[in-house]
Amino acid sequence: MSGLKKLGKETNLQNQGASIQLHDGRWMPVVAFGTFYPFTFPGDSQANPGHCAGTKHGTEKSFIDDVRVATKMALDLGYRHVDGAFLYSSETGVGQAFREKFADGTLKREDLFYTSKLWNTFHQPHLVRPALEKTLSFLQMDYVDLYLIHMPMSFKPAEELFPKNEDGTCAFDQPDLLQTWQALEECRDAGLVKSIGVSNFNRRQLEMILNKPGLKYKPVCNQIECHPYLNQKQMLEFCKSKDIVVVAYGVLGSPGAGKWVDQSCPILLEDPVLISIGQKYSKSPAQVSMRYMIQRGCVAIAKSFNPDRMKQNLEVFDFQLSQEEMAAIDGLNKNMRYWSFSEWEKHPQYPFHSQY
Repeated sequence: MSGLKKLGKETNLQNQGASIQLHDGRWMPVVAFGTFYPFTFPGDSQANPGHCAGTKHGTEKSFIDDVRVATKMALDLGYRHVDGAFLYSSETGVGQAFREKFADGTLKREDLFYTSKLWNTFHQPHLVRPALEKTLSFLQMDYVDLYLIHMPMSFKPAEELFPKNEDGTCAFDQPDLLQTWQALEECRDAGLVKSIGVSNFNRRQLEMILNKPGLKYKPVCNQIECHPYLNQKQMLEFCKSKDIVVVAYGVLGSPGAGKWVDQSCPILLEDPVLISIGQKYSKSPAQVSMRYMIQRGCVAIAKSFNPDRMKQNLEVFDFQLSQEEMAAIDGLNKNMRYWSFSEWEKHPQYPFHSQY
C-alpha cells in the first residue's frame, strides 16, 4: 500500500480530501458518510421500511427522502465516500442524491466513491451478480466502487432480510464462501464493481479467502467495528501485513444504532480521556475518536444525519494527536463490542468467537 495520497504541498491527512491507496491501485477517501438507519432489526417485522413492512426495497417515501436529503447535504459539505448496503434499504435515496449532484454539474461520477454490500441471503454464487445488479438498479448507476461480503454468516435465500425457521430462529445457510468470493471476482471482471472486499470477517475467515486456490483478487479491505473501546490492534496489524485496509464502523460508539447495539455498554463519547484531549484542541470527543482511527491508517465511517455533526465529523484534518495521546487512547481498549450480532452466534461462521 503506497500510503496516504499527497494533495499539493500537504499530505491528505491535513486535507478534507484525504485518501488512502488500496492494493489494487485505487484511492479510497479516509472519511466516509454512513447511510445506515436503524430501521432494520432482526426479529422486528415492522422495523425495516424497505423489506419487512411489506413494501419493496427502498420505496418508503419519507425514509428514502430523508436519506436523499442527508446524502446530498453530505456531498455539499465535502464527503466523497458514501458507505451503503442492501441491508440499509436506503440505496434508492442515495442514488437520487448522486443524480441531483451530477445534474447540477457540481460532481461527476468519478468524483465519488460508493461502497455497497452483499447481504447474507445472497451468498449462493448464482445470486451474487443479481444482488449487485439490484443495488445498481436502486442507485441507477453502472458500477459501485467497492462491494463487500457484508458478513461471513449466510442465510437461506429469501425475499426477507432475516428468513426464519418454523421455530422462529434465523434460517442459516452454508454455501462455500470461496465460491461466493469467486462470484465477486466475476462481478469485478464484468465492470460492475471496481474493488472487492469483506466485512466482519475474523482472521481465520480472511485467511480462508487469501489462501483460496486460484485466487484472482484478494480483498482490498475488511470493514469491522473499531473504536477506542475496541481498537482491533491485532486485526489491524494482520491486515497491514497483508496490504488490506481496515475500514472502521462504530467509530463514535454507535449512539444512534438503537436495538442493533448493546445498550448496557458505556458511552464512548462520554469517556473522560477523549473529552480531555478534545478540550486541548477545541475538538469534540467524536472528532478525537475519528482522528485516532485515521492516524492509525484506517478509513473511518461517520454516521449522522444532523447537519452540525456531519460538518464536525469532517473537521478532523486540522489537528494531530501526539504519540502520548495516541497511547492514552490505546489504553482505553476494553475489547468491547457494541455490535455483537449475538442473535446469530450459533451460526457456524459466526466471526466473533475468535479473539480476532
